[in-house]
Amino acid sequence: TDTLNQEAGSADGQSTVDRSVITTGWVTITVTDPMDAAAEAARITESVGGRIDSRSEYAPRGGDGGSATLTLRIPSKDLTATLDKLKKLGEVQEVSLSATDVTMESQDLDARITSMRASIDRLTALLAGATDTDSLIALETAISDRQGQLESMEAQQRFLADQVSMSTVTLNLVTEQVVADPQPVTFLDGLVAGWNAFVAFFAGLLVVIGVLIPWLVWDVVRVFRAPGAGVRAEFTETGRHRVVLQVPAILIGWVVGNV
Repeated sequence: TDTLNQEAGSADGQSTVDRSVITTGWVTITVTDPMDAAAEAARITESVGGRIDSRSEYAPRGGDGGSATLTLRIPSKDLTATLDKLKKLGEVQEVSLSATDVTMESQDLDARITSMRASIDRLTALLAGATDTDSLIALETAISDRQGQLESMEAQQRFLADQVSMSTVTLNLVTEQVVADPQPVTFLDGLVAGWNAFVAFFAGLLVVIGVLIPWLVWDVVRVFRAPGAGVRAEFTETGRHRVVLQVPAILIGWVVGNV
């Protein structure tokens, strides 16, 4: 029973240890204006104490409206709330987050740093009491070597702490792709495209004719009703009466002037 209690106590004690977790991920959002959305994303991130590690903006090309990619460093404690704000920039297409537990690595690094500092302190104390040259040189070399290792481990410790405290999220801001009309690639496709263009042309031509007919009729009626304007009577030497119509010329002139 005592053994079981001790194991339970050890398990409880281990569960109460603060976990060191590195959270990374990416988010893809469709927006109207990627440049404006990128500026707003930067403002949201900085408002919670985060920062922008990288930012790339791309002009519109190939039928899209441009895009932007940002690498956001967001305080881990504010990650969920910040993501909720970022999602409001547009239509969310994809969200992916992953967490890596580095508790054991962090604890091991802390222990190694503590041990190295203690070793340097002992060597420094020995150096203070050394009397011969060989001992001084050996101790100074050992201290220098351990000092270099300590600085390297401390750099790793700072990097690990930064990764744990600040989550890394890659934000992709894109626009809807505009699909261009497919170009004909075979003879049959070209034939179909030509026929469709032919039908569309004559459909438009019929519309134009339908618009012009009332005006043409009006001009014809006006010409015939005006005295002496539409018909000129001429008499030949034999006294026969000949009528020369001028209406066609009037109609052609009207069409040329109005089309």
